[in-house]
Amino acid sequence: MTIDISKINIPSHPGIYLMKDDAGKIIYIGKAKNLKNRVKSYFLKNQNYKTQKLVENISDIEFVLTDNEREAFLLEANMIKQYRPIFNIELKDQQRYTYLRITDEEYPRLLVARRTRTGKFLGSGKIFGPFTQGSSKLLTIGSLRKTFKIRICKTLPKKACLEYHLGNCEAPCEFKEAQERYTGHISDLGSILKGKQKMRDFAEKLKQEMKKASDLLQFEQAREIRDTLQRLGNLQTRQKMEFVQNSDEEFFGIKIQNQIAQIMTFRKINGVIRDSDRFSFDLVGDNSFSNFLFQYYTTHKIPKTIIVSQIPERKELLESMLSENTGYSVEIVVPKKGKRKEMIDLIMKNLDLIEAKGAEPSLVELKEQLGLSEIPKVIECFDISNHGEAFAVGAMSRFVGGRPDTSGYRKFKIKTVKGRDDFAMIGEIIKRRYHRLSEEKQHFPDLIVIDGGKGQLNSALKSLQAVRAAIPCISLAKENEEVYIPKRKEPLVISKNSSALKILQYARDEAHRFGVSYNRNLQLIS
Repeated sequence: MTIDISKINIPSHPGIYLMKDDAGKIIYIGKAKNLKNRVKSYFLKNQNYKTQKLVENISDIEFVLTDNEREAFLLEANMIKQYRPIFNIELKDQQRYTYLRITDEEYPRLLVARRTRTGKFLGSGKIFGPFTQGSSKLLTIGSLRKTFKIRICKTLPKKACLEYHLGNCEAPCEFKEAQERYTGHISDLGSILKGKQKMRDFAEKLKQEMKKASDLLQFEQAREIRDTLQRLGNLQTRQKMEFVQNSDEEFFGIKIQNQIAQIMTFRKINGVIRDSDRFSFDLVGDNSFSNFLFQYYTTHKIPKTIIVSQIPERKELLESMLSENTGYSVEIVVPKKGKRKEMIDLIMKNLDLIEAKGAEPSLVELKEQLGLSEIPKVIECFDISNHGEAFAVGAMSRFVGGRPDTSGYRKFKIKTVKGRDDFAMIGEIIKRRYHRLSEEKQHFPDLIVIDGGKGQLNSALKSLQAVRAAIPCISLAKENEEVYIPKRKEPLVISKNSSALKILQYARDEAHRFGVSYNRNLQLIS
């Protein structure tokens, strides 16, 4: 049963919302600058089909407030990783990346966080990550332990061990002063892992402490701080080198069809394409290209330049947050020309190829002939059967995958048009058909075909505009089998041997046959 949104007190603040089903399971997490406005919008009538299915499963909504939209963005990404709601975007390769765990022991340790196949973390303590360096992060753990004097022993010994004598641990097992300082070391380590305290800020703090120790003639402590600074320097150098080696540019192409986004990426390293990935997700709620990119870069190296086929939502905020995470300026661009544009065009061709895989070849050809953005897998064709004023009817054939879907055929009695006005009749049945689909939240076809010439096409286009249905629409004239396309002066002539033309003729002939049959039945009844 759908939740009654009018009975929920929704704050008008930035934050995230957690939508739950009747079992209390979180099924969707979203963010908003104004929670009240965003959450209420889900319950309006003009939602797409997938969002409608989400709303039908909501039994409760929980809110978490943040100070601003930026914090909501970050919290949303972290909560999605933790709960993995079924309606949210989830990148399937997160298991390949490293998470770290600070244990909850009396004197905590730093370990690699292990996960089950379901994503649950093993062991207790605080989890940090994911970290994108992969196996090299294991080497960094050793440096982090030494830098922050974190013990590595599984069981706390009674006496200081070799790590103490090597200067890697202050031996809280034996010395009271080390025990008192250990909490501070863990706090500093947590700040670095969370990203709350930048490495260079922490290094500056240590420099001040080293100078203070030196001024107080505490030379041994000053030397230890100096060694820590050197280790931090090594960490920063490694991270910088990994960026230079692994993150030059990255390219993203996105195609959207039937509320599903298909994305392909190319990674360009040292001028050479080294890797490629494909992802898909449903356009439910706040799921968007922008959300995808932010989640993607929680588990991948962030390059200085991200090249995309279209500008993501909240581009400036996204650039700012990615730049903050890296310490250098990150730019998102849509190329207009040159090699970058050629790379994006290549990605889009690959997405077209993926879309065409398994599709009827004649439909792929029809897409190319008509210059459509998508393969017309669903075609609806309209015809008027007009035998006198008393027997004027409309008919629609429906083709799916290039074949007749007779259960989807529809017939129309003309209700508003008097006299033999084919243009007005086409306008009426088009308006009725797509107003109803819009009201019922049903999918539109990929292509509308009108039996007739330019006049019939223009009438259909006016009706589509009236019901705000953005559907590709053409007309097919019987005399010379010419195809009329909106905003094109001359008709398109497709070879009579073309399988693309045969699909259009088949759909037109079926609509005509269905309309004539309906017309004859009406005449017999009368």
